[in-house]
Amino acid sequence: MNTGQRRVLAAHAPAAPLTGHLRLGGRSAAGGEIRVDSQSLWRDGEPWFPVMGEFHYARYPRAEWDAELRKMRAGGITVVGAYVFWILHEERRGHYRWDGDRDLRAFAELCADVGLDIVARIGPWGHGEARNGGFPEWVMALDLDTRTNDSQYLDIVRPWYGEIAQQLEGLFWTEGGPVVAVQIENELHDQPDHLLTLKRMAQQAGFSVPLWTVTGWGRADIPRDEFIPVFGGYPEAAWDEHDAGWARQSRLHFFFTHVRDDFTIGSDLHQDADAESGSRSDDGGGAIGGDAEGALGPELERYPFATCELGGGMYTAYHRRPLVEAEDVAAISLVKLGSGSTWQGYYMYHGATQVIGELTTTQESHATGYPNDCPVLSYDFQAPLGEFGQVRPSYCLLRQQALWIEAEGPRLARMQMTLPDDSPTDVDDHSTLRWVLRSDGDSGYLFVNNHQPVESLPRHEAVGFEIHGLGEGALRIPTVECSIAPGAFFAWPLRLDAAGARVSATAQVVTRLGGGSTSALVLTEVEGIPVELQVEHGTVDQAPQGVTMTNEDGMSVLRDLRPGLDCAVTISGPAGTVRVLILRADQGRHVSVAQGQLYVSEAPVVVFGDGPAAVTTARTVRVHRYQEGDWFSSQLEGAEPAVDVACTSNRRAGRARDIPRGGPLNRASAPTDADFAGAAAWTLDLPRQLVAHTTDDREVLLRIDYVGDAARLYAGDQLLADHFFYGRPWEVGLRRFGDVLDEGLRLEILPLSETAPIYLSPEVQPVYVDGIALALRSVSLRQRASVGIRL
Repeated sequence: MNTGQRRVLAAHAPAAPLTGHLRLGGRSAAGGEIRVDSQSLWRDGEPWFPVMGEFHYARYPRAEWDAELRKMRAGGITVVGAYVFWILHEERRGHYRWDGDRDLRAFAELCADVGLDIVARIGPWGHGEARNGGFPEWVMALDLDTRTNDSQYLDIVRPWYGEIAQQLEGLFWTEGGPVVAVQIENELHDQPDHLLTLKRMAQQAGFSVPLWTVTGWGRADIPRDEFIPVFGGYPEAAWDEHDAGWARQSRLHFFFTHVRDDFTIGSDLHQDADAESGSRSDDGGGAIGGDAEGALGPELERYPFATCELGGGMYTAYHRRPLVEAEDVAAISLVKLGSGSTWQGYYMYHGATQVIGELTTTQESHATGYPNDCPVLSYDFQAPLGEFGQVRPSYCLLRQQALWIEAEGPRLARMQMTLPDDSPTDVDDHSTLRWVLRSDGDSGYLFVNNHQPVESLPRHEAVGFEIHGLGEGALRIPTVECSIAPGAFFAWPLRLDAAGARVSATAQVVTRLGGGSTSALVLTEVEGIPVELQVEHGTVDQAPQGVTMTNEDGMSVLRDLRPGLDCAVTISGPAGTVRVLILRADQGRHVSVAQGQLYVSEAPVVVFGDGPAAVTTARTVRVHRYQEGDWFSSQLEGAEPAVDVACTSNRRAGRARDIPRGGPLNRASAPTDADFAGAAAWTLDLPRQLVAHTTDDREVLLRIDYVGDAARLYAGDQLLADHFFYGRPWEVGLRRFGDVLDEGLRLEILPLSETAPIYLSPEVQPVYVDGIALALRSVSLRQRASVGIRL
């Protein structure tokens, strides 16, 4: 426990951005305009704050694209990031496939219908845990230098770019379409001339977009002013070693800092001198302050801070299977916002399934010379939306932030960061409170992060802040010091404009509703911190009973507020009236905004073709809708009840296998088909009445709670799904498999040896009996339904 004193900070005076230097931006046929300066992006004359989620169309059933994109949009995503994997479209040289799940044009048109922009990540090399980083086998067989300006290499890239451009013709943003940006290559840190060559080739092929991006991590050397460098940050690293513990560089992402780079992303693929055991552990001794970037990095003051790979979770490599919790994902996202991000991009936002190609499987593996063995099929990534469309707690937490960005993004994008003098100086500092200010000279947000995985942070007692440089006079918040619990992370509004009044609060902004002379500002409490509301340049017309209100130096201070659906404060300012709604923390996590209406429900509210619906696995779901000052509530019938699945053992496991090592970094190799001959096996007797109820709006999820090394699910001889155990139950959606389920399902699980060179997160270490962990705890079916809302 840390006891403190009031922390004092003077906000930096807003600095003017650099303008006119970036060779980016443009106008669309529809009359829109996009431009970029050194601080932010602009769209149609207003600051623009994109929220991007990665979704791999070719790794997901086309029949389900519409529903999943609508769930993404309901989660606050405004831009879809999508790899265009070469290997999935030209597996055989000269034979292009744009059919079925590979139909890029249909996907782009659907994104436009849903109201989503697209960033096309066209490679040619893409990574994404794809075989050869996305290169087809025939490319790998050629005698040429890939990812360089080798003329023979450029000669094969040119027609590939031409094919993509042809598929997207008429859909580029300048033509009135959704494709707003193109990312060239990926994780290429030392070939600036090649990056520029690829951009010029893409333009010549017909790509017509206002924004061009490249990944900036790895201290990337990029062509000056030609691209926006985009960055990443993950709470864990499957590419690290099995015995490394919590990935050291991941710690950096839980600190507010000027540093944008994480040079460990993709570092296992570089065999240069500073890569030790496949992971660049050179992090400057753990320093997080000082110069924003190393000498090899781009001149970052010339570019807005943009991200494309904030970890929505983490994939499981065979040798390393870190567990990522929802709070880990949301805390990193908030820290990047506090550190100045003006473009939030999540990878992956939606899980996927690797494609079985015509010639080979398409996952990254030791067999193709890569350092990590990935599952043959599963690319779930523990993402906010799972491999089979599961809605995870991280979806709710990121949605809360995205709704805030949607409402306040134009203001937040122009706010600049001020770090306090007492900021932590290295990643091993667990005792110093982590906080920062973003402000524009009149208002701002105070960010605090007291969360990180594995190594918990202490409670901070008697915390208060005094902020200077936001309009008139110092702002003290809270007026009565508070306690910040381990695991807390939040952003408080400071002198936020509310109809001309200025509102500060020890609560988070969720969204704004309405406009004109009467509107609503929706806040949610920070669990464990009493809500205090401060109102300047306005009057409090109405407050709940029991609230204590005092006048302190001309400011109305409200305390003893009890958050909930019935907690509302009405404020009048020079420009009208604002109703401030203050929700409980659990309600704030479950806010949805659909068709301009505010909903509170544990089931996400998604707008489908026939209107808003609650997506739920629960038997019943309670939905509250706010409209014109009142709440309307209803209880809806949801999904069918879960049922247990009978399992018949038909093969006992052999001994745990001797795990070979492979790949360039000599890591544990995944089991082969032959190895699964030694797996324990069960036949699953599916209740036909529930399985038969899979429809467009109803999915059935097979939930397998097991302990072991790895598992596979078969129908006859067809592999349907696979999984590396990482401590959480495995779920498989059955709708996409259709009639093949009539063949019956077989589950196979390999035993896990206590001595296996495999990393599992400390909190999910299994119980070993005689050095072996193997158990099938339960198998069940649960339905996911989309239930129309009629209030």
